Amino acid sequence: MNDLSLHLESSYIDLPDVFFSRLIPTPVKKPELVILNKNLSKELNLDFSNLDNKKISELFSGNSLPPGSSSIAQAYAGHQFGHFTMLGDGRAVLIGEHLSKKKDRYDIQFKGSGKTAFSRNGDGRAALGPMLREYIISEAMHYLNIPTTRSLAVVKTGEDVIRETPLQGAVLTRIALSHIRVGTFQYIAARDKKDELEILLNYVIQRHYPNIQNSKNKAIDLLKVVMEKQIDLVVNWMRVGFIHGVMNTDNMSISGETIDYGPCAFIDTYDPKTVFSSIDQMGRYAYCNQPVITKWNLSRFAECLIPLIDKDQNKSIELATEIINSFEKKYEEKWLNMMRDKLGLFGIEDKDKFLILDLLTWMHHKKLDYTNTFCHLMNSEIEKNENFKDHDFQIWKKRWQERLKINNNSPKKYIQLMKSVNPMVIPRNHKVEEVLNEANKNNIEPLNKILE
Repeated sequence: MNDLSLHLESSYIDLPDVFFSRLIPTPVKKPELVILNKNLSKELNLDFSNLDNKKISELFSGNSLPPGSSSIAQAYAGHQFGHFTMLGDGRAVLIGEHLSKKKDRYDIQFKGSGKTAFSRNGDGRAALGPMLREYIISEAMHYLNIPTTRSLAVVKTGEDVIRETPLQGAVLTRIALSHIRVGTFQYIAARDKKDELEILLNYVIQRHYPNIQNSKNKAIDLLKVVMEKQIDLVVNWMRVGFIHGVMNTDNMSISGETIDYGPCAFIDTYDPKTVFSSIDQMGRYAYCNQPVITKWNLSRFAECLIPLIDKDQNKSIELATEIINSFEKKYEEKWLNMMRDKLGLFGIEDKDKFLILDLLTWMHHKKLDYTNTFCHLMNSEIEKNENFKDHDFQIWKKRWQERLKINNNSPKKYIQLMKSVNPMVIPRNHKVEEVLNEANKNNIEPLNKILE
């Protein structure tokens, strides 16, 4: 199997046993490769040319583990819809960390690979539809320049999983900078053992943020850097109209990648209160709440770090609070700059915020499509819409055109800027559903087409 040029290490198992549970993926009856991500394979310097589909299926179902692997389920906790729970990988195993030629380190995880010590009442398996959904959406996010975990392969298991009805089973291979979450820190913090917390802190810094390794206060600097990463991430989600759907603390990655594509979608008609999870009755994770929840999750992260910030608990809380309270200002600044880019605006003008908010308010009022409105402003007519002849819109457009003239702007420059941040193509939910329905009937042509 080393023909793959798979260089596996397992630094995570050097941590104390409390961080994980060792196990082997449960073998599956009849593995069958559905899709292999050739572009990602190249980026990871993996070569599958010497393997036939049967061998690849055996590998990515967990039936035959590559040399150097040491499969574990990670322990973590999480605030799920605001309620704290002790969790862990209930249906996923980490088989190791692959080192690319550039010495970049990537987790390789099988999702849907059977029961673990953390499964509780679950069967540890996954259905084909949701695994392919994660593959499609994570690829879209990657090509929209948004930090994300990615999918290397999906393999059918030849077994049914029982949900409301029997569904085809599948295993997804997920690639991530790491699977360490805010919830990992919460799990260790709940054990109330400062030495374990310190071990985790040092591991994360060494793995993700070596530039702060010699810092005077590592815990404070880690909180700052993770906050910056998360602000950048959520600003990117808002840019393309992405709704994560389940922003629990166990779904917030310390590396700043989008992780865990459950009930997620891209917004169609612009409504800030759009929710995309049937469980989310209160709209906790609505599109417009994503920045608020990001701050809330970061506050939970800060709480975990209190014992490591300062010997004096009150001083610790004061320092952490000061950082968390800087969130809104940082977020608003980055969000405004992102929206300026979406509108092709260079420089900063006092009235920019009103120009931006007036457009969004009008879009909401007229129930316009979020992506297509910006396509219209880039002169890319995706759909004929009479609303663009609307009197209020014409007045707004004049204000926008006046603003465009400032700072040596030219149509070539501003269209180029807009095209760099505004998607022309997003995986529309109804299209994704059509593709998944076909895949469930063993027709993967539409899947390949949407990915292209």
